[in-house]
Amino acid sequence: MDKNNVEQLFKKLSEEDRKRVENILADKNKTQQILNTPQAQALIKKLMGDQ
Repeated sequence: MDKNNVEQLFKKLSEEDRKRVENILADKNKTQQILNTPQAQALIKKLMGDQ
């Protein structure tokens, strides 16, 4: 995903959801916890083409 894709995705979010994502990304511990979930790992693999 490049920067343009991320920006387009953010534009589709509601203001409330955008703020939630920004808050999570601002907190390294929260971000790491989310990225370590099985669901996030599966999504990352799918996005990277490793199914």
